[in-house]
Amino acid sequence: MVIFVILVLVLLTQMMSISPMVKHTITHPILTHHKCYHVGDFIIAGIISQIYILPNPIKFEEHPSHEAFDNIMVLTQSYQQILALQFAVKEINENPQILPNVTMGFHIYNSNFHARWTYLASMELLSTPGGFIPNYKCDIQNSPVAVIGGPNSDICLHIATILCTYKILQLTYGSAPVINDETHGVSLHQMFPNGDKQYMGIVQLLLHFQWTWIGVLFINDDSGERLKASMLHTFSQKGICFDFVERFPKAVFSTEIHDLVLEGIHTINAIMKSTANAVVVNGEIHTILVLRTLLHLQEFEEIPIKTKIWIMTAEMDFTALSAQKSWDIHFIHGSISLAIHSKDLPGFHTFLQTRNPTTAKKDDFIRVFWENAFSCTFQSSTLEEDAGEICTGEEKLETLPQSVFEMRMTGHSYSIYNAVHAVAEGLHAMYSFKFKNIAKVSERTWNLINQQPWQLHHYLKHLSFNNSAGEKVSFDQKGNLIAGFDIINWITFPNHSFLRVTVGQIASQASLDKLFICEDAIQWPNRFNQAKPLSQCNDNCRSGYSKSKKEGKPFCCYDCLRCPEGKISNQKDMDDCFICPEDHYPNSDQDMCTPKAVTFLSYEEPLGLTLAIIALFFSFITVLVLCIFIKHQKTPIVKANNKELTFTLLISIVLSFLCTLLFTGQPSRLTCFLQQTAFGIIFSVAVSCILAKTIIVVLAFVATKPGSRIRSWMGKQLANSIVLCCSMIQTTICTVWLSTFPPFPDLDMHSMTKEIVLECNQGSVSMFYCVLGYMGFLAIVSFTVAFLARKLPDSFNEAKFITFSMLVFCSVWLSFVPTYLSTKGKYMVAVEIFSILGSTAGLLGCIFSPKCYVILLRPELNSREQLMGKKRKRS
Repeated sequence: MVIFVILVLVLLTQMMSISPMVKHTITHPILTHHKCYHVGDFIIAGIISQIYILPNPIKFEEHPSHEAFDNIMVLTQSYQQILALQFAVKEINENPQILPNVTMGFHIYNSNFHARWTYLASMELLSTPGGFIPNYKCDIQNSPVAVIGGPNSDICLHIATILCTYKILQLTYGSAPVINDETHGVSLHQMFPNGDKQYMGIVQLLLHFQWTWIGVLFINDDSGERLKASMLHTFSQKGICFDFVERFPKAVFSTEIHDLVLEGIHTINAIMKSTANAVVVNGEIHTILVLRTLLHLQEFEEIPIKTKIWIMTAEMDFTALSAQKSWDIHFIHGSISLAIHSKDLPGFHTFLQTRNPTTAKKDDFIRVFWENAFSCTFQSSTLEEDAGEICTGEEKLETLPQSVFEMRMTGHSYSIYNAVHAVAEGLHAMYSFKFKNIAKVSERTWNLINQQPWQLHHYLKHLSFNNSAGEKVSFDQKGNLIAGFDIINWITFPNHSFLRVTVGQIASQASLDKLFICEDAIQWPNRFNQAKPLSQCNDNCRSGYSKSKKEGKPFCCYDCLRCPEGKISNQKDMDDCFICPEDHYPNSDQDMCTPKAVTFLSYEEPLGLTLAIIALFFSFITVLVLCIFIKHQKTPIVKANNKELTFTLLISIVLSFLCTLLFTGQPSRLTCFLQQTAFGIIFSVAVSCILAKTIIVVLAFVATKPGSRIRSWMGKQLANSIVLCCSMIQTTICTVWLSTFPPFPDLDMHSMTKEIVLECNQGSVSMFYCVLGYMGFLAIVSFTVAFLARKLPDSFNEAKFITFSMLVFCSVWLSFVPTYLSTKGKYMVAVEIFSILGSTAGLLGCIFSPKCYVILLRPELNSREQLMGKKRKRS
């Protein structure tokens, strides 16, 4: 009868050996043909296990060899991985739907972490049992179909170096080794999720908690150096810098304690003197054991103890020696780690509960584990008689603290479990596809033996199945497991137990940037009083400040500078301040933008109301003056110097006062359209009237000379022509302005810091100044003519009054230009209104107040006789 073999290589690196390679058998059921080597004191390290598939029914020959495990120290946590392997094989053998009529078994080998033993173990897989002749194998039932290796990446690589030549399927449950895709990639499948995703997940975790100032610990070997370079580069690109980067030993062997102490003291000093509260530990499965040993040195070296937040990679797992049972494990309380995603398997907890040396007689490892876990000895053991109590075999695993043995399946055990099922499902898929037309079971079984190992690769790449926990297990095109990471928070208890609480997840598939975490579920170390720890080079720059790099320091270390005026920063640690949007302005603390209030010169505010009242008051006064002149229009003082011009001038003055009301209130398209044009035309009419009056005074004096022809020019036509001509020029300018670039309502967001000014945009500034310029030209001409005619003899010499009025007018508008340009917002409008009121009031007061004085208070002077008498006296 022929035996079919699947070889599964399980390199449990947390079980570290300094002995020659050990090969041993766990029967479930297993047909054993291999000799067990006798060894001295050692710690069980990496183990090779060989899985059999046997035709049913078959009788099994038991061949336990307890003497091979005399004087052994065990890392008890690693035994769960052996049990996970055994549990997976048990499930497959009890499920006739996966591999019908065949039974799976396995062997376990020890590789001892050394490349030479790993190569030796790999070569033995290719040799006939009982005789080590590499590449010669006459026993077809022991031909390996698949190998499961891990968790050490170097050991996986050493295995691949040998087995890839034979295209033997390999599944690694540890971190991925650096492989050559052409030589290794075809037959190597990874049960460990993508390593780049792990580093990106740690980066996102650090950035989520704003831990930008960290320490880094890595393994002191070639693999650690490669990972360190990759990790540090990734972290630096994301804005994370390092207070220290230290190495620690890869393993803790009894013969290396001296070297460990020397190197450990340096490492611990660097950690405890660091100001970084977060420390990323890039390790392997046994790294917590090493870290725990290093921290234990503090008690002997009097190194000040500082609580740190350990951020651990998924390769790490809790491991301990029997001698460390009494050591404190509180150092990992509150730590965060990534973990291979795992889920409790139905029946696994019960399977563990039923394990004891009595029921598992074919498991030679259980006696060694039992003695180390429960600190007892079996009567048949060769250990010293005073080594402890006598083991009854009825002790319960659930009574052990988790620092000794965990009843819940760990990530590595879960990967081993899935790896075994993946091999079985792959074989099932190949078996179903190739032999579905063969009726006889015996023929199907025999044909399965003759399959070449490389034929399984294709089926595994396209494999997708649900395990007993209901989770999907599948591989991508490169043969890597499609899976994510769990984020674990470690919680410790005084009885040396701990709890791994899943507080988040890094999504699988291509979503490398998807981090899900429940921060409220995390328990932090007691030192931080349950508040989120800080791990930064210096305090955050609060809002209103920006970062400024410190010379000679890493980029995470910086000073905080106040934002310059007009800029804000509304978040902590901003690289630079920024300007608020146009419709906002910085508040006094420069940490937020406040909306600007829309403002304009309104009647509701004191300034606008006051100017409006002044305009109405002067308009009313002007109307009274006009009424007085109309009532006394036949008197000499009114008739002198063209009363029509006087009435026109008074009306234009009234309109000038009233046009200021267009400047007050909320600007609209109509008011903006009329403001400057109405003001310019009305003022031009008023100044034209004054110019006409002045010219008539001059002409009247010249016309009195004998033989003068100017008398023929005198009359209403000349005055009307001057007024119309001068006014039409201004009207033409305004018409061109309105037809090309007319004024329009606009929002001025820049003039005022805290206000948006609703104003009338001039449209064309040049046309605006053309209007003012022309008006100024008329005023200067009028002032010049009046100034030259101020001493002409006349009873009511208007030239003198016009001179004063034009002097006031020109003074007001000359001061208007710099004042207008230096003011902002609605105050520019107020300046223009004030200039219009001031210049118009100057015209009214200087020209008409002397005449009103004569008309109202000195009527005796307002007579023809008085006028003619003064003329005769002057002559």
